[in-house]
Amino acid sequence: MNNYITAYYSDEEDLLKGLKQIISKGLKVNDVLTPFPVHGLDKVIGLRRSRLTRVAFAGGAIGALVGFLFQAWVFTNAYPINFGGKPFFAVPSFIPVTFEIAVLFAAFAMVFGFLIHNKLGPGSKNIIHDERVTDDRFLIVLDIKGEANDKIKSIETILSDAGAQGITIKE
Repeated sequence: MNNYITAYYSDEEDLLKGLKQIISKGLKVNDVLTPFPVHGLDKVIGLRRSRLTRVAFAGGAIGALVGFLFQAWVFTNAYPINFGGKPFFAVPSFIPVTFEIAVLFAAFAMVFGFLIHNKLGPGSKNIIHDERVTDDRFLIVLDIKGEANDKIKSIETILSDAGAQGITIKE
């Protein structure tokens, strides 16, 4: 993002009211940065439901399958030991380890899925829009690349009418 404009708010209720006004005027909001989760923000800016649950399910299913098949292979082929009169392929005794491996794989799948989707991790280029956004500011980011000066002035007017406390144009 080369040219963008940021507007900050100090309260989450003012942020939500301002966002509704900004969106009703036809402006496209690129991002909203908040120091903590704001209830209802996803509906206001029109975010879809996260697919992270599907990634977690897929990772858990793969983990459960790997854990179960590994135990079945070890106890029937690789190292069969008869202890306590238990059969070699004793499915009920496989359940705890299968569950734990499923949870482990699901957790790793969610972490890596989150990092890949949000383009985070080693080598990522993070833009710091405002130093105080992690403390007490709520920031709205709008892209103004290729906009004319009069259009930028009208965007600034819309943002100030929507209650923005500070408006900054960054290049």
